[in-house]
Amino acid sequence: MKSNTCLMTAILSLFAIFVFSGAAYAQQQEQPDIYEQAEMEADRLQRVLDLEDWQVFYVDSTLKHDFPAMMAEYEQLRNAKVGNTVMYQDVRDKWLDQIDATYKRIFTEEQWAAYLKQGAAKAQKARAKRKAKAQGK
Repeated sequence: MKSNTCLMTAILSLFAIFVFSGAAYAQQQEQPDIYEQAEMEADRLQRVLDLEDWQVFYVDSTLKHDFPAMMAEYEQLRNAKVGNTVMYQDVRDKWLDQIDATYKRIFTEEQWAAYLKQGAAKAQKARAKRKAKAQGK
């Protein structure tokens, strides 16, 4: 599952790069679009967690909704000329928390445990730590 979190982080980081860099626009045409990336992640989770077809459908639907919604929030920040990277991180953390909450409802206990062992638990802990730190300020 560690590779799952790493892949998710890499995908989301790639999205952030596209938002911040006009030069990346040309590269975006060569990269799979956000919906293709959601499908690839759903397929990967199916292989790794041995998901049922209905679970893959819900994972795919979740990602195809939440990734574009996150990108829309990034775009709003960018249009407002927000330069504070912490605000972008907060948006990312909010959507990743929502994705994990949805996964927890979709996955069986065994699948959820396997997902957490692949690195999701560490990512959740890091997000919780950032949230606690922000609330402490």
